[in-house]
Amino acid sequence: MEPAMVDRRRLMFSALLLPGALKAQGGGASGIVLMHGKQDRALGLLAPLAFTISGRGVRLDGPTMPWAGSRDYDADYPTALDEIESAVARLRAAGATRVAVGGQSFGANAALAFAGSGRKADAVLAIAPGHVPDRWRDHPRISASVQRAREMIAAGQGDTRAGFDDINQGQTRTVRTSARNYLSFFDPDGLGSMPKSAASIPAPVPLLWIIGSNDRLAASGPAYAFDKAPKHPKSQYSEVSGGHLDTADIAIDEIVRWTDRKSVWEGKR
Repeated sequence: MEPAMVDRRRLMFSALLLPGALKAQGGGASGIVLMHGKQDRALGLLAPLAFTISGRGVRLDGPTMPWAGSRDYDADYPTALDEIESAVARLRAAGATRVAVGGQSFGANAALAFAGSGRKADAVLAIAPGHVPDRWRDHPRISASVQRAREMIAAGQGDTRAGFDDINQGQTRTVRTSARNYLSFFDPDGLGSMPKSAASIPAPVPLLWIIGSNDRLAASGPAYAFDKAPKHPKSQYSEVSGGHLDTADIAIDEIVRWTDRKSVWEGKR
């Protein structure tokens, strides 16, 4: 399919699946909180996947998260987890008895952080996982920004906004947010560390980790974080052809098959 056609389809799906209309999509007992990636918007790159899943009777909620282009870290990571929990609660209130938490790139990072925090998720869906502060310890600009944020917090200026460096698929940019918010997302030992989050999941839950072979993180394989999560017989690590941005589209059939399996949702072995 031509890129222009893909973009037109994505815009169409996004319009159909605005957050206010999401909960009308699908009426089944299963639900998924599906989170966008860094600098994206609600659903964004995930719109075709969301459209397909909701058409199969799965309820969806696609919140706009603090790493969206329209928000630029206007809240800290713990608050982001509260926002995810609110989305889970909306799905349960709408009739979903089993709720998975998932997302693309930073959304996958957050799904792992949510489960690792001990909050209840019946499954975790990590699509092209991204945002790796644990791997940026020696990145000149990121490490300098992290140190600056620490110093500001120590000086009692944690709520003061300033310019800090962000990185997205190798491209750096400056964002303006508070030192406290910034550090919560970029602390290499904090909630943004996927290996730490995976290892912190308190009990086995089904985890689908799906990544493109050309993704920057693919070379690290399942040992990076997937293998650190508690073992569950329905967990699956899968590598598909493609890169970071097109994994959700390329793997749509595989993701749908996984979310269709009642044994995953019900925890049956």
